[in-house]
Amino acid sequence: MHTNAPEGYLCPLCCIAQGIEREDFPYTKQQDIFYQDTQLTAFVSSHWWPNNRGHVIIIPNRHTENLYDMPDEELAAIHSLSRTIALAFKETYGCDGVSTRQHNEPAGDQDVWHYHLHVFPRYLDDQLYIRNAEKFLSHPAERLAYAEKLRGYFQKHYKP
Repeated sequence: MHTNAPEGYLCPLCCIAQGIEREDFPYTKQQDIFYQDTQLTAFVSSHWWPNNRGHVIIIPNRHTENLYDMPDEELAAIHSLSRTIALAFKETYGCDGVSTRQHNEPAGDQDVWHYHLHVFPRYLDDQLYIRNAEKFLSHPAERLAYAEKLRGYFQKHYKP
């Protein structure tokens, strides 16, 4: 088991998957979730980059801190879902491409101790990696508009 979480860590991503909105973690709201099954949850991220609004985070519902300890079947399910989200982005956001990224341990830039995969809508010359320091906290109403687009896509196109 590879862990960097401090003792007594109350995982904010486990709370999201369990339907709990914490007062001390005011970022993600339940309305941001557009897909959930027994294994995975996907939601519009609370933190945005200026040219990549509405990016998504996929998490396993079962607490797993990082890639090293993730079972293969969950990794396969996460990446299958990321493909569907990429297709949803193309149709609903009209983006030019898609990027995914995932971090492990402090040296790998992980700052929440629960495995999560970022899926970004990409646009020509969006400077996602150059503008990393410019990320900002989005407003819940802004996120809801993106979550509703994705929810509509999933209701129409996705049959797990």
